[in-house]
Amino acid sequence: MGATIGTRLYSWWKGEQVGKDDFGNAYYREKDGGTRRWVIFAGQPEASKVPPEWHAWLHRTVDAPPSESAPRRHAWEKEHLPNLTGTDNAWHPPGSLMGGGQRKAATGDYEPWTPD
Repeated sequence: MGATIGTRLYSWWKGEQVGKDDFGNAYYREKDGGTRRWVIFAGQPEASKVPPEWHAWLHRTVDAPPSESAPRRHAWEKEHLPNLTGTDNAWHPPGSLMGGGQRKAATGDYEPWTPD
């Protein structure tokens, strides 16, 4: 789907591309010292497809875009994933209908509480 023609024209006329992320999203800022920052999504617009380092730049938590000043990555950090809800890759707990529908058998140790 992508951006509207108006957004693409504005990006070409007033914008300066500062980088792309691993999802193919393109990030822009206004030329000539303007303050606006924006993203043109690759495919369907989905905010969870913006990695944390780009999110920080878009929301002015950091001044330099990650393409100019990459944040330090720790060994324990996982790669960013967009929200997978509603996709084939969504997590389904054991026993859910989407996960095969097979629950573990009841053990018989349940005793309901009754007031005295």
